[in-house]
Amino acid sequence: MEKPIEIANIRIEQDKGKNRRAYIAHFEEPVQYGVHGGVREFYNASPEEEYPSTLDHIVAAAGG
Repeated sequence: MEKPIEIANIRIEQDKGKNRRAYIAHFEEPVQYGVHGGVREFYNASPEEEYPSTLDHIVAAAGG
């Protein structure tokens, strides 16, 4: 088997409610995740600040 070309080194920290931060190796600033729009309504959440959901990032990655 070939040697892997990349191993993800990510740490997730839970914030208030549905919000969380992903610290990704080699990037200084964390990626903010949370809920908004239909996802917010589905979870009946009331975040102080809305952020993209992980689903948004999956869809963006698949489309790119």
